[in-house]
Amino acid sequence: MTAAENVCYTLINVPMDSEPPSEISLKNDLKGDVKLKTEALKKVIIMILNGEKLPGLLMTIIRFVLPLQDHTIKKLLLVFWEIVPKTTPDGRLLQEMILVCDAYRKDLQHPNEFIRGSTLRFLCKLKEAELLEPLMPAIRACLEHRHSYVRRNAVLAIYTIYRNFEHLIPDAPELIHDFLVNEKDASCKRNAFMMLIHADQDRALDYLSTCIDQVQTFGDILQLVIVELIYKVCHANPSERARFIRCIYNLLQSSSPAVKYEAAGTLVTLSSAPTAIKAAAQCYIDLIIKESDNNVKLIVLDRLIELKEHPSHERVLQDLVMDILRVLSTPDLEVRKKTLQLALDLVSSRNVEELVIVLKKEVIKTNNVTEHEDTDKYRQLLVRTLHSCSVRFPDMAANVIPVLMEFLSDNNEAAAADVLEFVREAIQRFDNLRPLIVEKMLEVFHAIKSVKIYRGALWILGEYCSTKEDIQSVMTEVRRSLGEIPIVESEIKKEAGELKPEEEVSVGPAQKLVTEMGTYATQSALSSSRPAKKEEDRPPLRGFLLDGDFFVAASLATTLTKIALRYVSLVQEKKKQNSFNAEAMLLMATILHLGKSSLPKKPITDDDVDRISLCLKVLSECSPLMNDIFNKECRQSLSHMLSAKLEEEKLSQKKESEKRNVTIQPDDPISFMQLTAKNEMSSKEDQFQLSLLAAMGNTQRKEAADPLSSKLNKVVTQLTGFSDPVYAEAYVHVNQYDIVLDVLVVNQTSDTLQNCTLELATLGDLKLVEKPSPLTLAPHDFANIKANVKVASTENGIIFGNVVYDVSGAASDRNCVVLSDIHIDIMDYIQPASCTDAEFRQMWAEFEWENKVTVNTNIIDLNEYLQHILKSTNMKCLTPEKALSGYCGFMAANLYARSIFGEDALANVSIEKPIHLGPEAPVTGHIRIRAKSQGMALSLGDKINLSQKKTSL
Repeated sequence: MTAAENVCYTLINVPMDSEPPSEISLKNDLKGDVKLKTEALKKVIIMILNGEKLPGLLMTIIRFVLPLQDHTIKKLLLVFWEIVPKTTPDGRLLQEMILVCDAYRKDLQHPNEFIRGSTLRFLCKLKEAELLEPLMPAIRACLEHRHSYVRRNAVLAIYTIYRNFEHLIPDAPELIHDFLVNEKDASCKRNAFMMLIHADQDRALDYLSTCIDQVQTFGDILQLVIVELIYKVCHANPSERARFIRCIYNLLQSSSPAVKYEAAGTLVTLSSAPTAIKAAAQCYIDLIIKESDNNVKLIVLDRLIELKEHPSHERVLQDLVMDILRVLSTPDLEVRKKTLQLALDLVSSRNVEELVIVLKKEVIKTNNVTEHEDTDKYRQLLVRTLHSCSVRFPDMAANVIPVLMEFLSDNNEAAAADVLEFVREAIQRFDNLRPLIVEKMLEVFHAIKSVKIYRGALWILGEYCSTKEDIQSVMTEVRRSLGEIPIVESEIKKEAGELKPEEEVSVGPAQKLVTEMGTYATQSALSSSRPAKKEEDRPPLRGFLLDGDFFVAASLATTLTKIALRYVSLVQEKKKQNSFNAEAMLLMATILHLGKSSLPKKPITDDDVDRISLCLKVLSECSPLMNDIFNKECRQSLSHMLSAKLEEEKLSQKKESEKRNVTIQPDDPISFMQLTAKNEMSSKEDQFQLSLLAAMGNTQRKEAADPLSSKLNKVVTQLTGFSDPVYAEAYVHVNQYDIVLDVLVVNQTSDTLQNCTLELATLGDLKLVEKPSPLTLAPHDFANIKANVKVASTENGIIFGNVVYDVSGAASDRNCVVLSDIHIDIMDYIQPASCTDAEFRQMWAEFEWENKVTVNTNIIDLNEYLQHILKSTNMKCLTPEKALSGYCGFMAANLYARSIFGEDALANVSIEKPIHLGPEAPVTGHIRIRAKSQGMALSLGDKINLSQKKTSL
């Protein structure tokens, strides 16, 4: 859309009739009062934009409208003179434009600064040198106007004219340099300096050299331009770096955040010295802390992360870890998440101790704090970070464990689960910490509120209690958590109300009262009451069992079996052995009795009955084989799992380091910057240009330079047939949050098509931003129409519509050509992502929309089918490769992806190879998809179905 059209949409609000007004009626209106002239001029502008030629109105507008001083009319006239044809068909300037030129010469000398300034801005858009030449003295005079608005626009006008028609004002750089030296207004100086940068860079450098010590006192808009100039000069000529690097250092102390940000980015590109990197990083950190906008914080954090990716810069940033951790004072969870990840990447043996101290303080701060909704998630992030620090630096584990163990009793199950996972890994890897962990676990065991955490804590205690005293303590805690046994009899008594006499009858305190006779009387009250036991007063384990959660009972049976077998091997006295075994068996028996009774809310399952019965049998026999299975095999399985996990982490870290490390082959040439030619230096990417392109949404800037990635290499969507009167085809450009349709419309008839309009509509979560403007197409002419569609969520969408037009001179109704549908693919918005197993299970339980897709393919290999699904859906496989390796006839894998809108998509692949059908039998099974929205679940299922049908061997 042109500037004129933008102004029209804001200024013009006239509903046009289906039949446009005639030139005669428009002439009459243009000769009327101010209101009629305004409305008529609006209609004229709309008609010219729609392709109408109205040469007969030019003199009428010059005579009756141009002399008026009304500001609205003057605005409309600026638009009119921008869009109206100013030349004859042979390219010569119209004679009437001399009168227009004289009118604008008067406007350039008008006493009102707004009229002068707006006229100067209009002159920037003129492309006719004959019109501009008589106005040059007046434009020069505007440089000395008293008002900064006029001077500022005069500089812009001179710059545009010098760039397009240098012969009209050949001394423009010298003129603007003299103006810049004497100017005081910041905006005028900025425009003048910007012109010198692009028109005569040497003059700009000369001016900067004279005032380089006063740069800190300039306005921020001028400082930004100075930073850009220094970057471009040093980028093109590296020998100039020493001349301007001090200026960039000074601009790091600017009061403007924008200047500090740009100066820091420029400093990093100009110098790799540790002092420069440290100064830039410190500037970034200060910006993150002081800026209140979370978007700014995230952008600057990304720049810090980019610094870290460079191997030589990482060492410098390691010294600033404590400063980076100051960003944790920001309440936004995403900022905290990125900060913790950055700190974890930078941690080393030199700063890990300080890092752990800060994180411990942050964890303690989050305790019992509920005013912010993200506190629990933040605590979880802190626990995971401390976990990673302890794994990488085992010496820190002893300091971390006591603090984290307190959170096993936390109400937030996710944070407690992370602590439990950390404790389990620490107690397996660090033998010297086992007594400390067991001791702390026994201290907090009775306060655990979540059944899942209770179950995990039971397993850890049963597996790692190795002394007689610890085993006795575990049994004591279990009895304390289970309450009075037998459970069934005690619960029945409680329900029947069989309480102790002292609890049944209570005598209230005696009260002295005065009677009507004036004598004293003593009154006592005998009350019978039974205090009601609340459910939350029950011991935790007893409460879990009465709620019907007997899986924890199976875990308890395994724990009791382990510690009983270990107690038998530690204690030689037969009486004590039998006594301990009998107590363990009694607990299992009373739980079995409870499960079979009607007291729990849900009865015990057969699996749990089998497990508890098996443990009872093992304890009754006490065979050496069972002793090895319970006390050795379980621990070995955990050890194998942790080893595999550690190998995966090391492999991922190795891949990450290989990406960052620049490997130089033996025959690679060495590039010396001092010997690099200027044309080679200029071929490097301009950071200011890249940031501008990114702001404009052109994210494919690098690929655009490649001729193969031009429009010719993209798929064209044909919208109409070749025999239709109007042929249309479209390029579909999918950006992050919007879709741009570049539609080519061709008039294949011999008639002029008026009011040719592209009418679009959408299905799905798509929204048309604005209606495309109508066009007038000459016979066999063509035009490009652009339409923007906003995307709100991840689901398949359809864009459909038609092209309507009027035939010039025809009396029939409007004609219509229906367009083919444009299908928007969900894969443009889905990106692979990763999450923990606990998060996957939690989301799987929470998401309410499920789509079950039956596998229908001709692929005969399980792993090949899985890879094909991953490629087709842009999802990431969370199941480790080792779990998928080998061949057993079936496969189960979890997949995860996240859309650019933050929506999660989960999938579970359960497939098998039917052996009985032969080796060439295709894979069978199901894929379950779960998502928070119905559209995403259905769209992803459709994509999988479509990709299966397209599979070919």
